[in-house]
Amino acid sequence: MHIYKRTQGKYTRLITAIAMLMLGAWGCLSLAKTLHGSGCDVYMSFGIPLVVLLGLAGLLFWLVNRPKSADFLIATESEMKKVSWASRKEVVGSTKVVIVTTFIMAALLFLVDVVFANFFKLIKVTG
Repeated sequence: MHIYKRTQGKYTRLITAIAMLMLGAWGCLSLAKTLHGSGCDVYMSFGIPLVVLLGLAGLLFWLVNRPKSADFLIATESEMKKVSWASRKEVVGSTKVVIVTTFIMAALLFLVDVVFANFFKLIKVTG
């Protein structure tokens, strides 16, 4: 077992593996609680999830170092370095525009709803 292209895409592969391992650990914790609640002895209720978690760790090590997966993650990291991220000022400004637009649309929809409700009352379609 070796690390494919050790110096490239190191952080992307590491974060991917950690995130997947955390999801797996959450699943193993749920499995341990289920086994413990079903009356299994302590060794079974914690041993089986531990074996599953270790197997998952090995599988994840293999997956992030498999040439096809590693090359994808390396390319992803290099593309993310090229992204032009918005400044804090731009994000705050855009957020304000979205919030104001949402309130304006809500007010317009409310007015249209009131007009239609009054119109239907006028022609006696609804009570």
